[in-house]
Amino acid sequence: MARILPISAFQLLIISSLLSSFSMILVSAEDDEFAKSMDPEVFGLKKEKLTHFRLYWHDIVDGPNPTAVTIVQPPSNSSQTRFGLIRMIDNPLTQGPESSSKLLGRAQGFYGSASQEDISLLVVQNFVFVEGKYNGSTIALMGRNSLLDKVRELSVIGGSGLFRLARGYALLTTQYYNASKSDDAVVEYNIYVLHY
Repeated sequence: MARILPISAFQLLIISSLLSSFSMILVSAEDDEFAKSMDPEVFGLKKEKLTHFRLYWHDIVDGPNPTAVTIVQPPSNSSQTRFGLIRMIDNPLTQGPESSSKLLGRAQGFYGSASQEDISLLVVQNFVFVEGKYNGSTIALMGRNSLLDKVRELSVIGGSGLFRLARGYALLTTQYYNASKSDDAVVEYNIYVLHY
């Protein structure tokens, strides 16, 4: 008859520890097939820096050359907030508030009236730079824009080119808005971007 040897607590702990380590190795091996840690310096990502941009966003809804085009009308004319309105944009970004000011880039994306209670927009846009060392790079912004607030904030959710892995925020202040006639607006953007 076979005899069963008693296992001490110490031996049980060692066996369980080995089995646990073995299972962790198997899980790690599976994960490494589709993801792995990398050295950021391989991609030229050295020290993170903070850059501040101040530029002016021109939303031209009216006239012969609109830069904001309504793609969905609000389903109800009775909404005071124009809930459901969606506009696609390709707005100029300039150095100063005047439309004749130097063009720095374009804001491309859309905004929609997203509140039934107040005048607030959901904004999704890329700032595509066309000037200087930032030419060809983009900053992606998204967030809630409550138009009646003096200062609003959007999130920087990414970017491309010099702004890969970017994060930060933008503060918006309306410089001009023609609510009665055209809906045209000029908004000052102060963007604070952390990037490499």
